[in-house]
Amino acid sequence: MNSGRIVIVGGGAAGFFAALACADAQSRAEILILEKSSQVLSKVKISGGGRCNVTHACFNEREFATRFPRGERALIAPFKQFQAGDTVAWFAARGVKLKTESDGRMFPITDSSQTIIDCLVNAARAAKVKLKTNCGVERAVKKSGAGFELTLSNGEMLTCDQLLLATGGCRTPALGHLAVSLGHTLEMPVPSLFTFHIATPWLRALAGVSVETVEVSVAGTKLRERGALLITHWGLSGPAILRLSAWGARVLHGMNYHCTLRVNWLPHLSDETITGEFAARRKSQAARLVVNSPVIPLPARLWEQLVLAAGLARETRWSALSRSGQHALIQQLLRAEYSVTGKSLNKDEFVTCGGVKLDEVDFKTMQSRICPGLFFAGELLDIDGITGGFNFQAAWTTGWIAGRAMARGE
Repeated sequence: MNSGRIVIVGGGAAGFFAALACADAQSRAEILILEKSSQVLSKVKISGGGRCNVTHACFNEREFATRFPRGERALIAPFKQFQAGDTVAWFAARGVKLKTESDGRMFPITDSSQTIIDCLVNAARAAKVKLKTNCGVERAVKKSGAGFELTLSNGEMLTCDQLLLATGGCRTPALGHLAVSLGHTLEMPVPSLFTFHIATPWLRALAGVSVETVEVSVAGTKLRERGALLITHWGLSGPAILRLSAWGARVLHGMNYHCTLRVNWLPHLSDETITGEFAARRKSQAARLVVNSPVIPLPARLWEQLVLAAGLARETRWSALSRSGQHALIQQLLRAEYSVTGKSLNKDEFVTCGGVKLDEVDFKTMQSRICPGLFFAGELLDIDGITGGFNFQAAWTTGWIAGRAMARGE
C-alpha cells in the first residue's frame, strides 16, 4: 500500500469520493483535500433543487454510458468497476438510503442534500482525511524524481507523492491551468445543460406551465429530444431542453445560441389523428369555442395561446373552423417554431462540455498517460452527461477508481 502524501485538489463530489476510496483501501498515505472556496461539496448542496440527485436507476454499464454526450466510450469500463448500484450500496452501508423517482432519478429518502454532505464529511473525518478550505493551488511542478511541488494560494509550499486534480468543470480554459501546466491539453470548454431564451411574449406569460411530453428539435441540425418541458419567464426549460442542450453543446455554441427551436406539443399524435379529432368536435361540440376545448394533455392556458397564435379569432367555434384555420392550428400543435436568442444556466448547476482530453488519461486507473503520479476525476475531464444524476455518477466512479489506484501506489 502507498505511503507518503496524496493531495486532492478540489473538495467536490469527485475529490471527496477519491479521498474516501483511497482511505478505504487502507492507504498508509496522508490524504489531504485542498478546496479553494470556503465550502466543500457546494454543487452537491444545490443539486436537484437542494435534494441532491445522487445517481440514476440504470444498472447496465453500457446503457448508462449512452447518457453521456461526451465520454460514452471511455466510461463503459469504469462503470464496470463502479456503477450506480455500487453507489447505492456505498451510501446504504453508511446509513443513507436512496429512493427512485418515476423518471429514474435517485435521491436520499430525506429529500435533503445535507444528508449526502454529512455522510461524506463524516466518512472523511472517520478516515482521518485532512481538509483545508480557502486553500487553492496556484502552481504544480513535477519534481525531477517523483512527486510534485505545489504552491498554494496562501503562499505556502507543499510536496506530495501523488496528485489528483478534481477541480470541476472548466468554465474558462484558465480553470484547467494546472492540468495544462503538467503537459495536458484541453478540449475547449463550452456550457452544457442550459435553458433557452425565447422572447415570444405569450410564451413568457405562461411561466410555470409544464407539459409532460413534447418533442423539441433545432432547425438545420440533427438535434432532437423528447421529454417534459417547462415554460419560464425567459423562455423554455425542463428535461427535454436540458438534454437537447447537452447533446448540442458544441453545435449551439457555434450558433452563438441563436437558432430556431421547433416544438411538437403533441408528439404522440399524428396529423391524421388530430384532423379526425377536430372533425369529431365539429359534430359533437359545434357550438363550443375552440379556445375553450383543449386537446388532452395540453394545459388549458397553453391551448388557448396556441389557438390564438394560429391566427384563430377568440370567438371561433368548432362549427366555423375553416380548413386553413385547422391547418394553421395543427402547425402550431405539431410544428411550432420559436426564435432562441440566448441561454441561461440551469439553476447554477453549471456543467461544461470540454476539459482534459480523454486519450491522455488511463481510465483503468484515472492516471495521466503524460505525467506519472498525476490523476484526474470528475468534470475536469472532457466528460458530461445529461441531466438526471449521470454527472454525479461519473464523479463517484472516476473518484473511486482514482482513489483505489492511488492507494495501490500505481
